[in-house]
Amino acid sequence: MRGLITFLIVLAVLLSCSSAFSQTKRRIIQLSGFVTDSSSAVLPGVHVYVPKAGRGTPTTSAGFFTLPVLVGDSIVFSAVGYKRAHYIVPDQPKDSWSIFVELATDMTFLKGVVITDLPTEELFKEAVLAMNIPMENGLDARALNSEMIALMARTTPMDGMGNYRNYIDQWASSPGNQFRPQFNPFLDPLKWARFIRDLKKKKNK
Repeated sequence: MRGLITFLIVLAVLLSCSSAFSQTKRRIIQLSGFVTDSSSAVLPGVHVYVPKAGRGTPTTSAGFFTLPVLVGDSIVFSAVGYKRAHYIVPDQPKDSWSIFVELATDMTFLKGVVITDLPTEELFKEAVLAMNIPMENGLDARALNSEMIALMARTTPMDGMGNYRNYIDQWASSPGNQFRPQFNPFLDPLKWARFIRDLKKKKNK
């Protein structure tokens, strides 16, 4: 009797879990459609994506898109110069669903700018030189020092691209040096003779 009660309890738990899983499992729907503006002109390059799922697709040159989504997903449509639009996938019996999305223009009004011309090149140069440009956030003068730049170039380690470039250069020059005799500059008699001559000149001075 106790075994029968235990079996019935386990069976009830399994049935409840199965029912809950079937309720929470959402169906996949192939969502497709066109994106247009207020004048019914198609909009290419509109970003169509599901933020929570991290997937999306852009519209084609004809403003068409297609994307697999789940029931209840919130779809975002965004494009430069237009306001974002949102669409929640409804629960309907079909496995595919087509929609038309219209994006409203997002206007940004800028302040007016008055443009005046200068009659001569000399007046233009004087106006540029007379401009008071703050240099507090400008470049540090030490960063333009040639000795400092040379020191940084010698001591800064190479990154991945630099190592790759060095390897490619060595690999490209290796076939040409394969059959050439390897010469040690330290054993060059002409350089030794030049060194001794310069050393004697310094002593005579």
